[in-house]
Amino acid sequence: MQALSHTDPAGKARMVDVSHKKDQLRVAGAEGFIHLHADTIALIRDNLVKKGDVLTVAQIAGIQAAKKTSELIPLCHPLPITQVKVSTDLTENGVRVTAEARCLGQTGVEMEALTAVSVALLTIYDMCKAVDRTMVIGEIKLTGKTKTDV
Repeated sequence: MQALSHTDPAGKARMVDVSHKKDQLRVAGAEGFIHLHADTIALIRDNLVKKGDVLTVAQIAGIQAAKKTSELIPLCHPLPITQVKVSTDLTENGVRVTAEARCLGQTGVEMEALTAVSVALLTIYDMCKAVDRTMVIGEIKLTGKTKTDV
């Protein structure tokens, strides 16, 4: 296993210096799932949740969250994000959220993609909590990352 890059020789937390790295096109994908009661799925599908259009609000929340990642996670670099895509897929068991973040920069956008998914799922939870006490958020993971020379 590699040494942690976010600690100094004394084991103290630090922000990694990426100034020596060249700009590259960075892309990362993530996904997660929220398990919902069948009645809640029907309310979302029929757009009858009192707080509004759950899937659209979750999508927008995920995009907004990706743009704020460096403000939420202390050692993340602020990145010039060029695109964030968040998708929601209503299934028979809940909602799968996927996200892709892109930037042209010196470090990756994994945390932005994961943050987008996490906040989109939390938004679904918030919008449905009045009608569903059985919701479970999970399965949040990075699905891929690439870097390409430009």
